[in-house]
Amino acid sequence: MEQNNDGSLAQVQHIVLVLSGKGGVGKSTITCELALALRHAGKKVGILDVDLCGPSIPRMLSVGRPDVHQCDTGWVPVYADAEKNLALMSIGFLLDDPDEAVVWRGPKKTAMIGQFVSDVAWGELDVLLVDTPPGTSDEHLAILENIKKHKQVDGAVLVTTPQAVSTGDVRREVTFCKKTGVRVLGIIENMSGFVCPHCSECSNIFSKGGGEELAKLTGSVFLGAVPLDPKLSTCIEEGIDFLKSFPDSATFSAISSITQTLLSSLQAA
Repeated sequence: MEQNNDGSLAQVQHIVLVLSGKGGVGKSTITCELALALRHAGKKVGILDVDLCGPSIPRMLSVGRPDVHQCDTGWVPVYADAEKNLALMSIGFLLDDPDEAVVWRGPKKTAMIGQFVSDVAWGELDVLLVDTPPGTSDEHLAILENIKKHKQVDGAVLVTTPQAVSTGDVRREVTFCKKTGVRVLGIIENMSGFVCPHCSECSNIFSKGGGEELAKLTGSVFLGAVPLDPKLSTCIEEGIDFLKSFPDSATFSAISSITQTLLSSLQAA
């Protein structure tokens, strides 16, 4: 497919899809924490939230529901920090009522995804993270087809929880990536153990190791495991930067390590 390098993605260095085989595995949480970790590493980051029916990223980053403005080159993204190093675009900004359900048929969803990909004036970004809906559907194909008109996708990060019911769905996501020619950058096992808020001991309430085993079975890179941490959950609910607030936690170390591995993979490609 011929690429148009004059679009809104022209100054974006790397594009990474964040995928999950099913809902409820913490894909949006992982997207937010990767974005914050990349920003703390000195990178300019964008998040394109194309989970049209469940746009939770604006709340997680505590940006509210600001008006979206237009400039000569398209929609101006919303910035989550004063330095404008973390940009965001979400369907959540375009709904009149935050409680409104997005009841759209496929063609309307596809058209909106096309606008999100083509009409957001991202400017210079080191990494654009694309938070996708769960599963493998029309939306995913629309995302890939529209991005590939402008730029090559660097790859995908797959998020799972340790249980077999989740890893089974993510195995199908690996197959989707192979069929569509998307490189699997790695698998993250989220909710891998529970960190006690009192003693910080980690207990494996959801089992452990499913993501790592899946990576071995599919020949993928295992990026790391992120525990279920009440402090992270509270920060996500309140829109607080967890990495800035708890730099001595095991969860901070896990997210930072995953981010560095991902960065190294992108820079080596």
